[in-house]
Amino acid sequence: MASGPVRVPPVASEGTGPRAVRDGRGGTRRRLLRRAGVGLAFGLGLLAGLGGGCAYRMGPSSGVAAGSRSVAILPFENETLEPRVTEALATALRSQIQQEGTYQLVRRSDADVVVSGTVIDIHRTEQSFQARDVRVLKDYRLDIVARVTAVERGTGRKLLDEEVEGHTMLRTQSDLASAERQAMPLLAANLARNITSRLVDGSW
Repeated sequence: MASGPVRVPPVASEGTGPRAVRDGRGGTRRRLLRRAGVGLAFGLGLLAGLGGGCAYRMGPSSGVAAGSRSVAILPFENETLEPRVTEALATALRSQIQQEGTYQLVRRSDADVVVSGTVIDIHRTEQSFQARDVRVLKDYRLDIVARVTAVERGTGRKLLDEEVEGHTMLRTQSDLASAERQAMPLLAANLARNITSRLVDGSW
């Protein structure tokens, strides 16, 4: 057989050829994904750090820790003509104190703070009239005012001594007296919320 030069197929150099091109693109894609992951992790860490510095604190603005102090609610005196208002207020105020959670509700002998007061006024004001006849009243606004005192039992120091108001709306009915009795728990609850706000947000 005749001998001649042996032809050796050319060897693709590194980084050339279809496979090399696909690998190169895959490597670039992986590098981009790694960089994106690092950037995302850094961003989340930064946000977490900022969130820790700007966290909101739950509870009253005075900074009193929940349950760190105790309070006793004494029966309020009544200077109005509504005989059931003080009972409704006592119930609503105790419920509001327990729900708010800053103070523990206890007996007077165990309390850090003793709350007492007097309901001094309840009155209604004409609020709106019937659209077809402006002479016919549609709604009343019921207002209540109480003088509230909070005393630190151990020292006798007055923590609160002011008038606090509450209100609710009353739709007129044929029996206005009955409608007012039904509205009394709502009126007492609004006053109780306002009293509780004064107690838990005080500067003491």
